Amino acid sequence: MSAEPGTVRPGGRTARVRAAVLRAAGDVLAEDGFAALDLADIARRAEVGKTTVYRRWGSVTGLVADLLADMAEQSSPREETGSVRGDLLANALLVQRTLADPRQGALFRAVIAAATWDGRTAEALRGFYEVRVAEWAPCVQQGVERGELPFGTDPPEVVRAVSAPLYYTLLTTGAAPDPAAAERAAGAAFAAAAAGAYVIP
Repeated sequence: MSAEPGTVRPGGRTARVRAAVLRAAGDVLAEDGFAALDLADIARRAEVGKTTVYRRWGSVTGLVADLLADMAEQSSPREETGSVRGDLLANALLVQRTLADPRQGALFRAVIAAATWDGRTAEALRGFYEVRVAEWAPCVQQGVERGELPFGTDPPEVVRAVSAPLYYTLLTTGAAPDPAAAERAAGAAFAAAAAGAYVIP
């Protein structure tokens, strides 16, 4: 069975083509939003053949799915500070810096908006966050093992609790969260987790 368009991980020249196309797609999303995406225009911006783009990604949603997969792969690895509170703060600050970045913040707003009405984009966005949550969940489990958090604490839920208020700020105010907001989000998630709020029944 052939792979779904936009899911192949090529190497060599095809890797360079993929990188150029995804960079162009990200630029369009950040500058003009999802509605402005057009495969022919992306091919022109990336300086690759239009046929290549249509053959490999097939559709705008296929391209966005691959862009999100690439972003998940390229995201910074989690930090280990020696305490679960410190690790959660490192996670919050990483999210805050991403959302405050002019290009990345605009790109995420565009993708989140598209995910509200396009099923494949929503699926790709969920996949992106599954990768990121899985990357950071071990820091919570390590906190449980060190006795910093109660036994039975659900690591993915704690990680989601860290970033949720930061995205909420971005989406409801239009302004990127600042480092102080990241500190509050991490502190609140840690306090709730330490009190047993995320213990699996």
